[in-house]
Amino acid sequence: MRNPKRVFWGAFVFLVLLWLTVEPTVLRSNTFFGLREAMVQLTGFVAIGCMSLAMVLALRPRWPEAWLGGLDKMYRMHKWLGISALVVAIAHWLWAQGPKWAVGWGWLERPVRGARVAPENPVAALLSSQRGVAEGVGEWAFYAIVVLIVLALIRRFPYHLFYRTHRLLAVGYLALVFHAVVLLKFSHWTSPIGWLAAVLLVCGIWAAIVVLLRRVGRHAQVPGKITSLHFFAGVESLEIETEVHGWQGHKPGQFAFLTADATDGAHPYTIASDWREEIPRITFVVRKLGDHTQRLLERLRVGQAVKVEGPYGRFTFDDDCARQIWIGGGIGITPFIGRMKHMAGYTEEQDWPEGQQIDLFHSTADVDNEALDKLAGDASSADVRLHVLIDARDGYLTGERLRAAVPEWREASIWFCGPTDFGKALRRDLARHGFPVGQRFHQELFAMR
Repeated sequence: MRNPKRVFWGAFVFLVLLWLTVEPTVLRSNTFFGLREAMVQLTGFVAIGCMSLAMVLALRPRWPEAWLGGLDKMYRMHKWLGISALVVAIAHWLWAQGPKWAVGWGWLERPVRGARVAPENPVAALLSSQRGVAEGVGEWAFYAIVVLIVLALIRRFPYHLFYRTHRLLAVGYLALVFHAVVLLKFSHWTSPIGWLAAVLLVCGIWAAIVVLLRRVGRHAQVPGKITSLHFFAGVESLEIETEVHGWQGHKPGQFAFLTADATDGAHPYTIASDWREEIPRITFVVRKLGDHTQRLLERLRVGQAVKVEGPYGRFTFDDDCARQIWIGGGIGITPFIGRMKHMAGYTEEQDWPEGQQIDLFHSTADVDNEALDKLAGDASSADVRLHVLIDARDGYLTGERLRAAVPEWREASIWFCGPTDFGKALRRDLARHGFPVGQRFHQELFAMR
C-alpha cells in the first residue's frame, strides 16, 4: 500500500475499533460519569498509540519505505500521527479535567463513591498506589508536548531550534508511557488492548531512547568531506560536492541527510548526481529557502568533514512506460539532474526501457544562465527533450500546456518534484482529463516538518 493516508486512517480506526470491540462500555454507559470514565480510557489509548507509531517512524526505518512510497511519505504520516495524538490528547485532557471544573462550578453533581477497595493483585496494588503521581506527570507532560508540537508546526520557527526542541518530545513521550502504564485499566492488560499497548509502548520506548542518544539513522551514515562548493547567484542555489567513504550507492532521485554541524543536525537534500564506485562522490544542490539553508554558504568550506546518511526515497523513475514526463519546479529540478547524469553515463548498461522518450519541463521564477546551460547539457547528453519555462517570460506550466507539448501524455508516466500546490493543481487537472494519477503520477513530498 503506497498511500500514506490509507495507512494512517487504517491505523487510527483500528485503534478505536479494537478498543470498542474489547471494551464497548462507551456505547452502554447510562450515566455521564460512566461515559467519562470510558472516554478517558479510549482517548488515552488512542493518543499514546498514535504517539508510539510516530516515535517509531522518527527512526527513519527502511522497511516501510516500499510499503508507503518513500521516506517523504513516512514523514508526512509521522506528522499526521503527531497532530492526531495532540488532538486526541486534548480530548483526553478535557474528559479528565472538564467534569471536575463542572462540579466546582455547580453544573454537575459528583457521584457518591464508596470506599476504594485495595486490589488483591500485587501489581495492580502497586500501580494503584502511583495513580496520583501518574496523573500529575501526565498532565505536565501533556502541556509540554502541546507546546513542542505547536512549535514544530510553525514553519517560521528556525530549523536549528526545531531540531533541538523536537527531540525533547522523546522525554515527554517517556513521561506519558509511565502515565499510560499506571492509569490503563488493569484488566485491559490481559486483553488485546493491553497486548497491543505493550507492543506499541516497548517500540516507542526504544525509539525514544535512540532519539535521545542521537543515534537516529546511525546505521546508514558514512563519513565524508566537502570537495567543492559552487554558488549559482541567479537562483540562489549552492552546489555541494562531497567525497564519501563506505557509501553503498544510490538510485537517481533518492535523497540523503547531510550533517555538517552537529548542533544543526541532519538535513535532507536530494542527490543531484549519479553513483560510480570508482569516483565516490555525491553532489547536492541546495536552494536558499529557510534559515538553515541560508546559512550554509557562510558555514561550509572545502575540506570540511561531514556525515552523509541514506539513501532514502522511492522517487526513482522505475516503471516500464515507453514515455515519461518529468516536471521540476524551482529547486525540484534536482532529482532529474541526477537521473540525466545516470542515463548519460550508462547508455550501454541502461536500466530503463529501450527507446524510452522523456520530456523534462523546468518551471522557474529565477534565472541563472550558467545553471540553465548545465541543465541543457545534461539533457542533451541523456537524450531528454528539455522545456524551460521562466515565469516572467513564459507564464506558468499548466495541464493544458503540458498536453499540447506532449500529445502522447495519456501513455506516459509523470514524475513531479516541486512546490506542493503546483503539484496538486497539475494532478487535479490531469485527473479531470482521465489520466490515472493514482498509478502514474509520482510526486515527491519533500517537506520534512
